[in-house]
Amino acid sequence: MELILRPYKLLLKDTFTISRQSFSHKKTLIVELKEGDVSGYGEASENPYYHKSQEQIIDDLNAVKSRIKAFSGLKPEDFWHKMYPYLKSNMFALCALDIAYHDFYTKKRNLKLYEFWGFDIDKNPITNYTIGIDTIDNMVTKLKAKNWPLYKIKLGTENDIDIIKTLRQYTKATFRIDANCAWTADETIKNAEILKSLNVEFIEQPLPAEDLLGAKEVYQHSVLPIIADESCQIEQDVEACYNSFHGINIKLVKCGGLTPARRMIAKAKTLSLKTMVGCMTESSVGISAIAHLLPQLDYVDMDGSLLLKNDIATGVNIVDGTIEYSNIPGIGVTLNP
Repeated sequence: MELILRPYKLLLKDTFTISRQSFSHKKTLIVELKEGDVSGYGEASENPYYHKSQEQIIDDLNAVKSRIKAFSGLKPEDFWHKMYPYLKSNMFALCALDIAYHDFYTKKRNLKLYEFWGFDIDKNPITNYTIGIDTIDNMVTKLKAKNWPLYKIKLGTENDIDIIKTLRQYTKATFRIDANCAWTADETIKNAEILKSLNVEFIEQPLPAEDLLGAKEVYQHSVLPIIADESCQIEQDVEACYNSFHGINIKLVKCGGLTPARRMIAKAKTLSLKTMVGCMTESSVGISAIAHLLPQLDYVDMDGSLLLKNDIATGVNIVDGTIEYSNIPGIGVTLNP
C-alpha cells in the first residue's frame, strides 16, 4: 500500500470571515493510499487556530510512511489504533490517513462506507449553508443568492442582533448561529431570548473554550440549545461537555478521523447530548467522508465544498441541503483532473 500526498490550494468564491479571522483561500492535503488499481482518499485542511499547517501535516505523514505499509490489510479501526501512537500529536494528519484507509478498505470490498457500517440513510439530516460575517447588505445578498432551507449565520460583531433581524426579513428558513467564541455568558443568555423569537434553532460555541464557568451558566439559563465546537476537540472532551452544553459539534480533523468520531457520537448519545458533525474549508473529499456518518447525527454542517471556487474532487452532491451519494464505493469520490 503506497502513500501519496497531494497538496492543494483551495480558493473560495468569496472572502470568508468569522469572529477571529478572514481568508480567501485555504491549503489542504489529499492523502492517497494506493494498492494496484485501488486508491483510497482522505483530506485535512490546515487551520491556524489549531496550529496545524499543510507543511506540518505532510512532514508528519512522511515520517510514518514505512509503518503504513506494514499495517495494510487491517480493519479500519485497528489501522487507526496502530497509527495513533505515531500521529497522536497531529490529529489532522491522522484524520486524513484514517479517511483514506476507510475509503481504500471499503472500495476493495465494493461497498459504500455507510453500507459497510450497516447504516440506513433514509432519515439523514440536511445540511445548513453558511453565511460568513460581512456588511449586512452583503450578507443579505449572499443569502438571497443561495435559496436554502437552513442557514448557519456567523456572528461576533457589534450588531449581531441587527444582522439576524435583517436577514429574517428575506427568508423563512431556519437559522443556526455560530459566534465562534466571541460572546460573554451574559450576552449569550440575553441574545438567546431575542434569537429564539427569530426562528433560531441553536447557538454554537458562543463563549471561549476556556470559559468553563460561563459555559455552565449559559447551559443553565439559555432558552436556546448550546452546541460545543471549540470546547469539544477530541474524545476526552465529550464527557466534559455534559451539563455544560446541549450537544457537540465533532470535526473529523480535530478528533483524528472517522474512527474516533464514531466513538464520540456513541459516547454523546449515552450522555443525551445532541450530535453534530461540522466541516472546515474542505473539498468534496472531506465533505463526502462526513456524509457517511449522517444516519448517526442530529445535525450536520457539511457545506464546505459549496463555498469553493475550485473544488478539486467530485463526490456527494448537495441539493437544497439534501445529500445525494455518488455511485462510487468507499466514500464515493474521484479527484478532478
